[in-house]
Amino acid sequence: MTENSIGDLLKVAADHAVPVVRAIPEDRLTAPTPCADYDVKALVNHLHQVIVQFQALAAKQDSEFGETPDFVAESPDWRDRFADEAGKLVAAWSAPGADEGTTGAMNMPATTVGSMALLDLTVHAWDLSRATGQEFDAAPESSGVVAALRESVAGLAPTARKMGVFGEPVAAPEGAGELERLLAETGRDPRWTPQTPSAA
Repeated sequence: MTENSIGDLLKVAADHAVPVVRAIPEDRLTAPTPCADYDVKALVNHLHQVIVQFQALAAKQDSEFGETPDFVAESPDWRDRFADEAGKLVAAWSAPGADEGTTGAMNMPATTVGSMALLDLTVHAWDLSRATGQEFDAAPESSGVVAALRESVAGLAPTARKMGVFGEPVAAPEGAGELERLLAETGRDPRWTPQTPSAA
């Protein structure tokens, strides 16, 4: 993990993810994404659920990852709601003690759980940008976000692959940057387009 706190890293990731969600056009909600099980709408709903439930985990409270609510269908201002919840996620993990001790049903280290939220926010923002034809303004290497995530993925990968959260790693393309290497480690094709096969 870098010298930056989970809250600091989430703030950078949210600043880069929220503009992607805000720019999703209605006519792309049924488009495929690099996640084979999700179209754009389903992935937005999944990510929205993640940022809500990980607020509870930051406070050492129970989370609920059962049926995913349809946030997109609930309100026409779903993009603003996503931005608001992303801000709450950052605040929750920036609170004193949020990254200390253990949290979650699996009683995992809070730092690990916070890194999971950071990973989803970063990688799924990339997924959504690719699916909707946007350029992804990734967090700069100086922020420490991608470095922290590559370190976390190295530890999480064996369990995550057994659970079907990550696909098998793929070879990063020649000249790949740090973000592309991270994506490859999670089983994604860093050069994915809507015409190429989706990853697990």
